[in-house]
Order: sequence, then C-alpha cells, then structure tokens
Amino acid sequence: MDDLEKLRYPIGHFKVPESITDEMISIWIEVLETLPQRLTLLVGNFTEDQLETPYRPEGWTIRQLIHHIADSHHHSYTRFKWALTEKQPVIKAYEEKDWSKLSDAKTAPIQLSLTYLSALHAKLVFLLKGLTQDDLNRYYLHPEGNVQVSVAENIGKYAWHSNHHYAHIFNLAKREGWL
Repeated sequence: MDDLEKLRYPIGHFKVPESITDEMISIWIEVLETLPQRLTLLVGNFTEDQLETPYRPEGWTIRQLIHHIADSHHHSYTRFKWALTEKQPVIKAYEEKDWSKLSDAKTAPIQLSLTYLSALHAKLVFLLKGLTQDDLNRYYLHPEGNVQVSVAENIGKYAWHSNHHYAHIFNLAKREGWL
C-alpha cells in the first residue's frame, strides 16, 4: 500500500464478514454510539485554520469531513428505515463529492454537524438495539450494481465509516502535533 493509499484508507477498506455475529453487531453499535462524543472531543478545540486543513493532499478539509460524516450518516439512517419498512427498496445514491463542495460543507460551523450527529446517533442506536434477527436480515438495493445490503451489513459499514473518518482526523492531528 503506497503512502497516499494509507492516508486515504488508514484503517483499510470495509470487508463484509462471511458471517455477522451478535458480538460484531454489538461492537459496531457501540462504535456508532460513541462516535459523536469521540469526534467532539477530538475536534472541539481545533482552530479555524486547523479546520481548513485537508486530511491528505487534495483531500477534504477537517470541516468538510465533519459535515460529510453528518450527511452520510443522515443518509444511512434513512436507508435503515427504508430497509426495515419496505420490501427490497432501491435507495437513492448521492454525490458526496458534490455535497462537500456546497457552502454548508465548506463554511458552516462544525458544531452544527456535531450537534446533529449526537441526536442522529442517539436515535439510530436506539433503533438498532431493538432489532430482531429478521430485521438484521432485511436489506435494501443500492442502485450502483443493484447490490443487496443487509441491515446487519449496513451497521458494519457505518461503524467502519465512523472509524475511517475519525482516523483521518486523528492521524492528521497527530502528524501536525495538535494532540
């Protein structure tokens, strides 16, 4: 893995386990439950200059990453709801790179997304902790490739997504001596 790839995927790519256990689900839900607080503790005292620092060459700024996490997890929450309430729904994909270029992602205070993530994850975790095995097996269809994604797999994907972007910010802060 080259240096740019390590910067892009500091914890590696998400791999769907062959078998998703109850223990994995619990660990993933805990990641989702703790992300808002961990993220707030990490970036809460960053300066405006630090927030405008890209996590890698030609990458998003810390501000854009924080807003991206909120946007992405908002979509994920909706995908969970669709999978749990509709039969094999086809989800709507979105252009995350284009969203990151919008004024809110580029200039809004990060506290907006940190506060939103706190409420969103509290609601999401409440939902996820009440799921049955049948619920975990439900799925949605992603329009790119018509891929089935189970509720269980989506929990893992978003736990990975949480840790993936947290690592981007943490590693940058460590490299820059901000910690």
